[in-house]
Amino acid sequence: TAISELPLQERDLKGDLYEYMISKLQTAGRIGQFRTPRHIIKMMVRLVEPKLTDLIADPACGTGGFLVIAGQYIRECYEEALRLDKKARGHYMNKMFTGYDTDQTMLRITAMNTILHGMDNADIRFNDSLSKSNTDEDKYTLILANPPFKGSLDSDAVAPNLTGVVDTSKTELLFLALFLRMLDAGGRCACIVPDGVLFGTSNAHKAIRKELIEKNKLQAVISMPAGVFKPYAGVSTAVLVFTKTGTGGTDKVWFYDMKSDGFSLDDKRDDLGTGGDIDDIVARFHNLAAEESRERTDQSFLVPVDEIIGFDYDLSINKYKKVEHEAMEYPPTADIMQEIKGLYAELGDVLAEL
Repeated sequence: TAISELPLQERDLKGDLYEYMISKLQTAGRIGQFRTPRHIIKMMVRLVEPKLTDLIADPACGTGGFLVIAGQYIRECYEEALRLDKKARGHYMNKMFTGYDTDQTMLRITAMNTILHGMDNADIRFNDSLSKSNTDEDKYTLILANPPFKGSLDSDAVAPNLTGVVDTSKTELLFLALFLRMLDAGGRCACIVPDGVLFGTSNAHKAIRKELIEKNKLQAVISMPAGVFKPYAGVSTAVLVFTKTGTGGTDKVWFYDMKSDGFSLDDKRDDLGTGGDIDDIVARFHNLAAEESRERTDQSFLVPVDEIIGFDYDLSINKYKKVEHEAMEYPPTADIMQEIKGLYAELGDVLAEL
């Protein structure tokens, strides 16, 4: 009876509780995990538009925010089918959602979250996603994730089919290789990466960007301001949207420079009541044909893949964005000197009076 009285409509209650606790600590977890703001998750879900037939995974699920909000989106879009189609309802409740994590506390929160949101038998379990124990391959049609960025791993513990793609111990690069391995052909992914992934010059950084661009279909790079994850992280991040093809397909990559997510970018994260750029991002992503006419001075634009390859697969928006500098006119030097002399004279009168 106590659970039935909880205000769970459109709420991620356990995630809200975790966010409250971690905001008071103003620190991230032991391996750098921190809660992804729910409005950012909703934006990513709206970008990829989950379908009733999808198999959705988050191999670094934390409190399960991506799974829960994807589930909410599907319930809203396919309400009648879930109510009338027994097969569709069974798929939603039992097979659609998979979440892995290495933190037992987070897994308990995720399990409670999914159960309370009608995803009764979601596959939520302890699994080190980057290790040899995770054998998932060519399995899922959609991955939504914000993997940990902190630190490095023991390379001996990492699955060889990941280090074969990107020879590194950095988790943010290994997770991208993992997403590509876990997705079935045609599967989509929206994930958050630190800015370093976009422009890092190491062989590993270049290798994973080359893998995304030349062997799969990279669709969008959405750069977010550094304050999005405050108060417990000030890292600059971006959202990548791509489709696994295994045969290439990248034609033009869409870049968007997010200025605001609708909240203040300081530690307080006050709601500005504007919604920021999120609705604009979603609308433009779903109408990329209209972006063809956009200039490099605009907030969003398309960049041909050949140009990106020419810049060593650099995905930083600043590499392609053009800034218009307004010409400034200054008064003649003689006038400036005369003004300075007048100020000195005025200061002398003040000192004499004192």
